[in-house]
Amino acid sequence: MEEIELIREFIFDAAHLLPNVPEGHKCRRLHGHTFRFRIHLKGNVDPYTGWLMDFGEIKKIVKPLIDNYLDHYYLNDIEGLSNPTSENLAIWIWKKLKPDLPLLDKITVLETCNSACIYKGKSGLD
Repeated sequence: MEEIELIREFIFDAAHLLPNVPEGHKCRRLHGHTFRFRIHLKGNVDPYTGWLMDFGEIKKIVKPLIDNYLDHYYLNDIEGLSNPTSENLAIWIWKKLKPDLPLLDKITVLETCNSACIYKGKSGLD
């Protein structure tokens, strides 16, 4: 069987502030982003279907997370995101998705068009 990495990107808009940065830092003020995140799945191609996982199934798993927690929400109010840096957001998304996406290999969070972080989670739920 052939191992492959599958990537699906999602977008949401949200507001946040970073309470732990120094006074006067622009990110300490309330602001928003159009966040993008990519989920990376890794595994073997199914010899019958010819794919790793149906993109539609991935969307079914991820969309409720976006709709119910992230899109047009204030991230600081979400349990586990009181300090919603891109790094903490990547870890939070990983922990929410890993139980339903066992092939999840890493999360890429893009806060702006030129700033991103990648979290390559552990095999368990951390």
